[in-house]
Amino acid sequence: MQAHTEAGFAGQVREILSSLGEDPAREGLQRTPHRVEQALRFLTSGYRTDVQKIVNGALYEVKYDEMVVVKDIEFFSLCEHHLLPFFGKIHVAYLPRNRVIGLSKIPRIVDVFARRLQIQERLTQQVAQTIQDTIEPVGVGVICEARHFCMMMRGVEKQHSGAMTSAMLGAFRKNKKTRDEFLSLVSHRSNGY
Repeated sequence: MQAHTEAGFAGQVREILSSLGEDPAREGLQRTPHRVEQALRFLTSGYRTDVQKIVNGALYEVKYDEMVVVKDIEFFSLCEHHLLPFFGKIHVAYLPRNRVIGLSKIPRIVDVFARRLQIQERLTQQVAQTIQDTIEPVGVGVICEARHFCMMMRGVEKQHSGAMTSAMLGAFRKNKKTRDEFLSLVSHRSNGY
């Protein structure tokens, strides 16, 4: 059954290439259907990834009530409207209540949701809500800065435009001082740290 599915996927890509006026049998395109399948399966691997397995128990009880920020998390995703890439950086902050999450888990959570067919607004919200659900902090803030190939290569063709989205939960939504501190930390550019 699996071999039939793979042949079906590759066959559909061959049909698409033919529909575009290409010859899928020419030398440069002969392996393209298989490469496209492998690429798309990787770029959508978030559908098959369990967030709880990513977190893998890396939650730690700690008496710490200051903001934790992981910024400049690079991500790459596919726009669900055109299947074109969008990419950028996500900044995540939270105010712990009783526990923290291993710092390396936050970029992995970002990847789970970025590796799906997405829109930037949903991606931002999903990352924030997952952090909220996983560690139940006092609040979570997420800011996403992205450039979209669907705006750069087609449509309006604005190569230098970008989009920013945010999701503020708990104290980040309710408390202006907390939100301002997050925005200040994210906008501060250091020498690589």
